[in-house]
Amino acid sequence: MKRWPIPEPMLAALTEAQVGALTGEVPVGAVVVKDGMIIARAHNAPRALYDPTAHAEILAIRRAAQVLGRDRLDGCELWVTLEPCAMCAGAIAHARIGRLYYGASDAKGGAVEQGARVFDQPQCLHRPEIYAGMGEEEAVEILRVFFRQRRG
Repeated sequence: MKRWPIPEPMLAALTEAQVGALTGEVPVGAVVVKDGMIIARAHNAPRALYDPTAHAEILAIRRAAQVLGRDRLDGCELWVTLEPCAMCAGAIAHARIGRLYYGASDAKGGAVEQGARVFDQPQCLHRPEIYAGMGEEEAVEILRVFFRQRRG
């Protein structure tokens, strides 16, 4: 099976995940892309910000909305290293993100193609195009190393 190069936005999200790991946060990174340019980036920061909603996706969406000066992110892509949870999937729908790219699936907390499958619910008013698995091996390895070190 041929392995394709990891696209630049996913490389940036993986870098954000590594920064998060260095600060003691669960290593998840996200970037928002508009017209081929990264306009916002973030990593998980609930511990640093004392905010349980400070997931990488939420922070990147907030920053992108500020950059664009609007609450709808039509025409934007979200690249994230781990399958979004239900909270983040809801934010993606509300922000009207056009495309979602994520690296690793999350059997425990994912809500896109696992668990709640938020975008498949009739109450979900917007469904982005979804592309899974880009940078999956790298995202899994970052998580594996992080949790191995935490367990000692």
